[in-house]
Amino acid sequence: MQKQPSRLALAAAGVTVVLWASAFVSIRSAGAAYSPGALALGRLLAGALVLGTVLLVRREGLPPRAAWPGIVTSGLLWFGVYMVVLNWGEQEVDAGTAAMVVNIGPILIALLGARFLKESLPPRLLAGMAVSFAGAVTVGLSMSGGGPGAHASVLGVVLCLLAAVAYAGGVVAQKPALAHGSALQVTTFGCLVGAVACLPFAGQLVEEAGRAPLSATLNMVYLGVFPTALAFTTWAYALARTTAGRMGATTYAVPALVVVLAWVFLGELPGVLTLAGGALCLAGVAVSRSRARASVTAGTAEST
Repeated sequence: MQKQPSRLALAAAGVTVVLWASAFVSIRSAGAAYSPGALALGRLLAGALVLGTVLLVRREGLPPRAAWPGIVTSGLLWFGVYMVVLNWGEQEVDAGTAAMVVNIGPILIALLGARFLKESLPPRLLAGMAVSFAGAVTVGLSMSGGGPGAHASVLGVVLCLLAAVAYAGGVVAQKPALAHGSALQVTTFGCLVGAVACLPFAGQLVEEAGRAPLSATLNMVYLGVFPTALAFTTWAYALARTTAGRMGATTYAVPALVVVLAWVFLGELPGVLTLAGGALCLAGVAVSRSRARASVTAGTAEST
């Protein structure tokens, strides 16, 4: 009876991973015309418009009171701080490097999930986190070695690390909210909270939208409709059906996809050492997921 929900959750997570990978490329492109705060606000307003429309059509209404602490916290951290800081970071480093550094987030999610959500930390998950962390360190070192742009690159890595912290905190805060509200409710109102938090950037958004090329504005709208409205909802759907640690591990596929997409659409390709760090990140998730495969052969109860 649990196989069908498990497949749906896996499919939802897959949609999220692909769309979030595309977001790193769109942010890099739109960031040439929009400042970090303005881009975050424009993205959130587009996402909130789509999500709010769907919420009204489905007549789901307001989430229960018990869901609001998690919604507000995740809205501020994940939809607000994360998006602004990530946009800023991607003005300092390429899209592939940003994705690799941000993907220490799953390590933090697993640790915070164990501390605050009482989720288990199996040995293979710990080993996988260690390998992935080594990958993130390798990426950071690859960006800090001399040259005229070295300082800016180090700043970008630091910003992406801050984004990872905000992302992890937002996920762990969102998990309890999903026990009380639907994925659509939690995502919609989290997006609205983030948009309100970014309202101080409204003046910049209006000014920059007036002179931005159409391609940059379309990228911003794309970010709001697909990587935000759709992908955050599919994420919440899947997160409600598994642990925060395991969901976080699925996003280790993002850097590899981003490197490919950035190469195809932006002509960007990180250096050899950066790619080696990304490979370590992916190796880490392979280690952490090996336990999940073993548990499936014994029974599917834990996977959902």
